[in-house]
Amino acid sequence: MQLSTEPENLQAQELGGAVPLHALTYLEEDGEVTVGCPDINAYAVLPADGAALLRHLEGGVAPDQAASWYQRTYGESVDMAEFIAALQELGFVRDPGDGAAPGPRPVRWARLGRAIFSPVGALAFVAILGTWLAVMFRFRQLVPANHDLFFTKYMSVLILVLFVCQLPLILIHESFHALAGRRLGLRSKLSVGRRLYYIVFQTEMDGLVGVPRRKRYLPILAGMIFDVAAVAILSLVAAVTMEAGGRLSLVGRVALAVAYVTLLRLAWQFLFYLETDVYYMVSTALSCVNLQAAARAVLRNRVKRLARRNGKPADLAGWHSRDLSVARWYSWLILAGWTFSLTLLLVVGLPITVHMFAIAGGRFVHWKAQSAASLLDSSIFIFVNLIQVAGLAWLAYRDRRRRITARHILS
Repeated sequence: MQLSTEPENLQAQELGGAVPLHALTYLEEDGEVTVGCPDINAYAVLPADGAALLRHLEGGVAPDQAASWYQRTYGESVDMAEFIAALQELGFVRDPGDGAAPGPRPVRWARLGRAIFSPVGALAFVAILGTWLAVMFRFRQLVPANHDLFFTKYMSVLILVLFVCQLPLILIHESFHALAGRRLGLRSKLSVGRRLYYIVFQTEMDGLVGVPRRKRYLPILAGMIFDVAAVAILSLVAAVTMEAGGRLSLVGRVALAVAYVTLLRLAWQFLFYLETDVYYMVSTALSCVNLQAAARAVLRNRVKRLARRNGKPADLAGWHSRDLSVARWYSWLILAGWTFSLTLLLVVGLPITVHMFAIAGGRFVHWKAQSAASLLDSSIFIFVNLIQVAGLAWLAYRDRRRRITARHILS
């Protein structure tokens, strides 16, 4: 059993008295045990013998007695001071002045999560999906397509309307992740992050590692399930508001534009190398713990070897054996995916962006020949896009500062 924590960091601890621990959960899978404290969202993977020792401590057995039991059972000695220091670092040890360990706190919105992801909710989803497919088969103009994006000639109106309509859909997408987890008693929080050059909202559910693997898939895929339902509902809105002769109303054109962007977001989830929902589904199916980080470490070592750099290679001993096994081939997929995304940015994204900015900026060069509406359109377009670039730059700076701080702490 290896728990590498410096013993000198251990606060004074009487090994003859019981260790005050938070209420812990235990999940046994593949010969290992995931131990967690849901109240503080702290989790760790321990070998079976380490989890058994921890169970004894949680049951009120004094550390010296637990060490004797461990030696009798496994035929090895254990450094209890080091073991307890590791538990403190994980946050499993309570302040002795807090009294008895409280029971698990109730999770908000758990009832709503159970209602949405119930058999009735599943039937409602199937009904919506079936109706959508039937309507699209009859009216082909209701199939979301790229031409639906251009429901207006004003770029600023197009961007603002799509942004205003997409933002709540993105938040509900993340809320579905959270609700599917909260029905299992898992806590979650929403944050803003970056995947390469994409700004993303993300739902953090650390407690997902503490539930059986078969129960993890619904919280992982819940957001994509909502996206499919949203596309169906938006297309049905277009059908209901259709004018005589099969012409789409303005509401219908906007609904299909939003539906098409939602389909693009759904397709983006399959860029698994950006740690999307599909990535978490695949890594869960492969029984991985932190595949992306392990694959990056493997990839960095390969780059150093190929470049013949003298720097010390990253130590891979701390990664889970399953992660390292998969990372040996998955790291190549990450490299291929990053290459694809960066090539797409250079070949498609940047030229289109430059062309659009040239059109918007050109209106100001010849401003006397432009109407006030055109100048306002260009101003809003440039402002909104600059805000996005500034947001991406800030997130990149924040991530870099966090990495530097982490290196200082570890050193």
